[in-house]
Amino acid sequence: MPALDGPRFRTARTSDARGNAGLHVDGWRHPYRGAYSDAFLDGDVDDYLLAVWTERMSAPDPLDRTIVAELDGEIVGIAHTNLGKNPAWGSILDNLHVAYGLKRQGIGTRLLALTARAVLDWSPGSGLYLLVLEQNSAARAFYEAQGGRIVDRIEVSPPGGDPAKLNGKPMALRCVWPDPATLAQATLSL
Repeated sequence: MPALDGPRFRTARTSDARGNAGLHVDGWRHPYRGAYSDAFLDGDVDDYLLAVWTERMSAPDPLDRTIVAELDGEIVGIAHTNLGKNPAWGSILDNLHVAYGLKRQGIGTRLLALTARAVLDWSPGSGLYLLVLEQNSAARAFYEAQGGRIVDRIEVSPPGGDPAKLNGKPMALRCVWPDPATLAQATLSL
C-alpha cells in the first residue's frame, strides 16, 4: 500500500501505543485549547493518552480498527474506529490525527478512506460518524470537504470522566457519512 516516497499505511501493532499516544497528544494540544483545561493539556494529557493507547493496543476490542500512517519509521497519522458503536449512526471514527507538519498532504484523506473501507468490509450497510469539537474549525472543514454532514451538537464528555479536565461545557458536532462507500472509493485515486 505505500505510495512512492510517501507514508506507508498499515494496521496498528501493540508496539505502536507510544507513537499513537504522542501523535494524539499533539493533535489535542492546540485545537483543544480552551475546551480542555490548560492544566490537563500541559500536564496529565501525556499519561492519560498513553494509558488509553496502551490498553487499546494490548487488549484490542475485536470491533476496533486502528490504521497508522508511517513515514521513515515514525507514526505520522492514526485513525481509530469502533465498528457498529451506535445503532443509528453506525461505526465511530474515534480518532483521526495527522502530524502537524504533514497536514494537507493527503494522509488524513487516505486514513479516512481506509477507515471507510474497514467499515464496509465489516458491514456494507453501516454508516460512519465522528464527533468533532465545535471550535476545531480546521477539522470541521476537512470532514465537510470529505462529504461529512453535521447532524447534531452534543456536550463533550470529559476525559476519564473528570469534569476538571474541561473548561465549562464545550460542545461537539456529530459528522456523519450514511454511506461511507464514497470515502472508500478515494483509496483508488490515492
